[in-house]
Amino acid sequence: MSAVYERLKKCYECFRAKTDFTPDIALVLGSGLGDYADGIKIVSVLDYGDIDGFPVSTVTGHKGRFVFGYVGDVKVVIMQGRVHYYEGYKMEDVVLPIRLMKLMGAKILMLTNAAGGVNYGFHAGDLMLISDQICMAPSPLIGENPDELGVRFPDMSNIYDKDLRNIVRETAKSAGIPLQEGVYIQLTGPNYESPAEIRMVRTLGADAVGMSTACEAIAANHCGMKVAGISCISNLACGMTDKPLTHAEVQETADRTAPLFKRLVTESIIALAKEIQ
Repeated sequence: MSAVYERLKKCYECFRAKTDFTPDIALVLGSGLGDYADGIKIVSVLDYGDIDGFPVSTVTGHKGRFVFGYVGDVKVVIMQGRVHYYEGYKMEDVVLPIRLMKLMGAKILMLTNAAGGVNYGFHAGDLMLISDQICMAPSPLIGENPDELGVRFPDMSNIYDKDLRNIVRETAKSAGIPLQEGVYIQLTGPNYESPAEIRMVRTLGADAVGMSTACEAIAANHCGMKVAGISCISNLACGMTDKPLTHAEVQETADRTAPLFKRLVTESIIALAKEIQ
């Protein structure tokens, strides 16, 4: 048994000692969606600090806990506060929660985030369905491979599952929710990008940029989860306007867009659950 998997198993045993809940869908909440979990039918809550060896989020506003419950009739586990590489954690720590939710029983992972718009056709407040990604942070699969989770060289041709994307797209259309679509790129942060870096990532084909998500999607694919992802375009990226970037602006836009974002997440989860049945 690999050291990575051995540590993961200890986290799982600690989790399972506290609850017997088995989710079907896992949801990671990004900026602006932090209170989404408070509005579902909650069965139990588990603070990250109560799980032996589990990394704890240090970002202000991230509660740092798993919430177990129901969205409609769908059994979900929600990460209320993710762990970022820029906090100083090893990448295996950053994706440990994703792998743990897989062991919990989740078959589908929905990733959400607040991102900077790189595409000139985007505006602050837009929602973007992630069609593909570029990860410029270290791969979470570097080092000893946990064979119990996946193969050494996993395919990444369908990271954001095509069928799930179709479902989210149709859900948004039926609900009358405008939805952009594009490629998400993850840089390490925590600093915002320079104008030259934004020109670079646009040249590479990115439509939105952020500091999370791509590494989580890689780990999820590695361990056999289907992934869907949605970004809230919280601002236009550096150099696209004359305004300097601030976290307050990102949070303000994410909060303003939250009601529509929450509705799309809720209706998408209910629709995605049919893929499991």
